[in-house]
Parts: sequence; C-alpha cells; structure tokens
Amino acid sequence: MSDTRERLMKAAISVLKRQGIAGVSARSIAGEAGANQALVFYHFKTVEGLLAAAALRETAQRLEQYRPHFAAAGSLRELLSLGQGLHEQERANGNVALLGQFLAGSTGQPQLAEASADALRMWTEEIEQVLDRLFADHPLAEFLDLPGLARTVTGAFVGLELYEGVDPQAAAAAFTALDRLGVLVEVVDGLGPVVSRAVRAKVRREVGRNGAAV
Repeated sequence: MSDTRERLMKAAISVLKRQGIAGVSARSIAGEAGANQALVFYHFKTVEGLLAAAALRETAQRLEQYRPHFAAAGSLRELLSLGQGLHEQERANGNVALLGQFLAGSTGQPQLAEASADALRMWTEEIEQVLDRLFADHPLAEFLDLPGLARTVTGAFVGLELYEGVDPQAAAAAFTALDRLGVLVEVVDGLGPVVSRAVRAKVRREVGRNGAAV
C-alpha cells in the first residue's frame, strides 16, 4: 500500500513537471506510475488529494536535503547566498516550474491551496529557526520581527523564482539587492559595543515615534 502511494505521488510530480497542471489527470498519473487509475481514488479520494499529498511529500524531502546547509549558515548574508544557490539548483531540477504549477493549480482547488500554503509554511518555519539562531545576540534583535522576516524571505524567493521566468536580469538585480542587505547587517555586527548602543538608541526612538516595530 505504502509503495503504491509513493509511486503515485512521484508520478504526479513527474507529470506536473513535464505537462503542467493542465496535463494532470488520474489517467496520466496512473500511466506514469504503471498503475490502475482506480488506485488514485482508492488511496487519495481525488486527483486534488493526490496533488496535495505530493506537494507536502516533495517539500518534506527537499527540506530534509537542505537542512544541513541551513544549519551551516553563519550569517544573514550566508543564508541569502545559500538561498540563491538553492534557487539555481531548484530551477535546474525543474522545481521552480513545479512551484508555479502548484500555485496555478491552487486556484479553485481548496485542498491543493491549503497544501501549498502548508508547504510554504514548512519552508518559513525552517528559515525562522535559522534567523533565531543568527540574530540571538544581534544588536538590533529586540526590534526585529523574526517570524515576519522569515515570511518575507520565503515570499521574496517565491516571487523571484517566478519573476526569473519572465525577466532574468531583473531577478538577478533583486538577488544582488538581497546580498547588499546581508552586507549591511554584517556592517552593523562589526560596529562595536559603543556604536551598537548608539544605533539601538536611535532605532528605539524611531520605533517609539512611529509606534510600530521594525
């Protein structure tokens, strides 16, 4: 039973990459898996249910693969650089196009939309753990909304992955801007205790004046 489910989910990913969401059906998935299409409905109830399960399976496998790299990141700049490298690898493996197909298929398919949101949340939670570690002793840690920053990083890379398909040069410029953000954080890290206290005091005044967190 478990082997059949795995084969069907793997086949669903393969069909999505090759034919797009419009080419996905119980017949095409079963044909890819070498199985009876009735097994799609036996194991997953609907094609949408199969796609939802495949999305979460694929995300879990990729996170498992990349988790050691996240653990090795020693700064925000390294994390952003890692993200760019992973993006290039994901694009080469067809997973950037796959993400686009999952998002396109989420329109009008609540179960797939929920699974796609859960998959993005899994990435966000992984990134948030890295940010918690990187900013544990940072001079500006008290002003940062790290869960919000993690969602921003996830959203930025999703957008850039889709952006690159229509305007690669603009996407490359955006990656450069993210790298410069990492440089800025490194500069603040190296200011020393006196200047760091001055920066914190300045930020605290601005935050109090605007009535909002950074």
